[in-house]
Amino acid sequence: MDAILVEKPRRRMIRLPAGGMAALEFGDAARPVDVIFLHGNGLNAATYRSILAPLALSMRVLACDLRGHGMSRLPADPAPRRTWNLFRDDLVALMEALDGPPVVLAGHSMGASTALLAADQAQDRVKSLVLFDPVILSRLGAAYARLPWAAGAGWAKRLPMAAAAGRRRPVFASAQDAFDSYKGRGGFRTWPETMLADYLSAGLHERPDGQVELSCAPAWEAANFAAQANDPRRCLTTVKRPIALYRAAFGSTCRIGSGAGLRRANPGLTIETVAGASHFLPMERPDVVQDALLDAVG
Repeated sequence: MDAILVEKPRRRMIRLPAGGMAALEFGDAARPVDVIFLHGNGLNAATYRSILAPLALSMRVLACDLRGHGMSRLPADPAPRRTWNLFRDDLVALMEALDGPPVVLAGHSMGASTALLAADQAQDRVKSLVLFDPVILSRLGAAYARLPWAAGAGWAKRLPMAAAAGRRRPVFASAQDAFDSYKGRGGFRTWPETMLADYLSAGLHERPDGQVELSCAPAWEAANFAAQANDPRRCLTTVKRPIALYRAAFGSTCRIGSGAGLRRANPGLTIETVAGASHFLPMERPDVVQDALLDAVG
């Protein structure tokens, strides 16, 4: 599918009780929203534009900037917290604000886990879920993350991903400087240049001094990585909606083993490991994402 031939998405700001949630909207505005898509930690909705744009021919997709990301105006206090309930509650509030028929909730990484947590709270508003390498800790890791001392600034500093996020360079001379700094490096090494450019289109904002700064503050990204006392594993069995889970073949954040016990507990759950894909599965295999969403919408 060729995203170049598809009309550009519409930018929206949706008023929620806590503030404005920014979103990109793809597809016919006259039809109800079919899919709500949520991005990974530190990213934004625009990152996935080239994947979602071709789907506008057959569905209406709302790709949202989560709190503290992209162009959303929801308050984002990086003070240590233990869960992603803020994101969960924002998504439930979004579905209530849309007040349409049940939607497909889809997402990548933290966005996928947020979709699962929200579906558990508002199943009547959800048609099904499509999850791309959600963050689901091993049973031991999840138990440890819920211990009393697994919180606070000291806890975040002991977690490699949180510590690394907190050290991210926040300011660049220009968008081109940021692009050149990221291209082919670190977590961006498998990204197509188009996706990196799309990420930066909403991932930077201009400063009064003419430089540009990350829209998702490194301290906020780090706080999100450290807030792991969630329970998405339980939601895989309590959400009584079809769930299609696609996980990475290596470097996966979805630590559910074979998933056989989960599938026995929830016959509506399917699990597929995408050969050759890392945690950045959508960037490496956009066809998997597109086909999965087409199947879910029907």
